[in-house]
Amino acid sequence: MTRKVCLSLLAHPDDAEILCAGTMMRLADAGWELHIATVAAGDCGSMTLSGKKIAAIRLREGRRAAAKIGATYHSLAVNDAFVVFDPPTIRKTIDLLRTIAPSLVFTHPARDYMMDHEQVHLLARSATFAYSIPNASKKRLVRGSQIPYLYYCDPLEGKDPLGSMVKPTTLVDISAHQPRKLAMLACHESQRSWLREHHGMDEYLDAVRRHDAVRGKLIGSPAAEAFIQHRGHAYPCDDVLTALFGGKRKRILRREVRPKRAT
Repeated sequence: MTRKVCLSLLAHPDDAEILCAGTMMRLADAGWELHIATVAAGDCGSMTLSGKKIAAIRLREGRRAAAKIGATYHSLAVNDAFVVFDPPTIRKTIDLLRTIAPSLVFTHPARDYMMDHEQVHLLARSATFAYSIPNASKKRLVRGSQIPYLYYCDPLEGKDPLGSMVKPTTLVDISAHQPRKLAMLACHESQRSWLREHHGMDEYLDAVRRHDAVRGKLIGSPAAEAFIQHRGHAYPCDDVLTALFGGKRKRILRREVRPKRAT
């Protein structure tokens, strides 16, 4: 790996803050360049404002949150609820990755509670495989471009659409970085009222704290983020996140599977 560039390619403004910001901070501490990209504009994130107004607000919120950890923010500005895996959107996504040339990408899992997330999963799969192919884009090919490490973030609450908990392959302790992660999430002020009115949820930050604590218990930490690594043909299969941050998890897992002694 000649480049240390991390990209979160997720559906909406605030998804990165909820799902992987703590891990991105740890990568930044290790010398990685950070990028946060959203496919959707966030134009449906209000019960009162027009799509154009709320999209502009959410763009500002996304940029402000990204700046807190030195990340560059990008938006493909596709309308909320209309994200699709089609040639124009695939082209936009490949061109974005061609510009950034990431060596590690976070995206949504294949199965999640809403279709925007699942469509972004497909876009990420397509673009991570294709962006380093010379003929895949007219944009300049950055030296060191390669098929990146690809990790799927937790679905919301760690559950698939049928309510079953997913089993992560990788857990990253973010306890020391969680205060900054929550400060990033707090930048998305417009979403508190949206979630209260549409989801019946008035605990934006507390819900994230609780889920990070649930995942943290798996590694004996107050807070962790969970991922499943994509290991398909041609993708890197060594778990770079565990290699960098996961020594504690390995020891705990070995202790958990150790057979009991006979009495």
